[in-house]
Amino acid sequence: MNKSLIIYGSQYGTTKQYAEHLSAMTGIEAVAFKEAKDIDKYERVIFMGALYAGSVLGLKKTVSKMSSKQELVVVTVGLVDPTDPENINYIRHSVRERVPEHLYDETRIFHLHGAIDYSQLSLKHRMMMAVIHSKISKMPEEKFNAESKTILATYGKKEDFVDYSSLTAVITFINRYDIA
Repeated sequence: MNKSLIIYGSQYGTTKQYAEHLSAMTGIEAVAFKEAKDIDKYERVIFMGALYAGSVLGLKKTVSKMSSKQELVVVTVGLVDPTDPENINYIRHSVRERVPEHLYDETRIFHLHGAIDYSQLSLKHRMMMAVIHSKISKMPEEKFNAESKTILATYGKKEDFVDYSSLTAVITFINRYDIA
């Protein structure tokens, strides 16, 4: 059985960039979740997924192919601050809803800061963000959470919060016993 495989779900490329960087730093193969085959042949799956509308792109499909004997490491990539406790709780809840209990209990979860470029968003995503922005704009400020503030601050802009040094914690974790 092979040791590790990086599987990623990326909509606009930021998660793919992180996955490729992690692959280059560790020597572990990285593949898109739509192309991942024979997942059951790996001891450890490092799943990296973009956060969109409360979901982690490709996570549910990936874990459906895993057994309880495999180790799962989840790395989420999103626009919200990955160090904010409110965001962390929200992300963990989202992951918990998509990962079967037999895998979730042993799953290690990491969060990375992503990027957004409104000029690159699909029409569907631009419209979705416009609706969300409009709703948030009408709310009283005291009801804003960290996600609302981020959406207001980045709306219509190109923002890049990618920080490859944040992969250090992931690398340290996956190397705790061995490499790849």
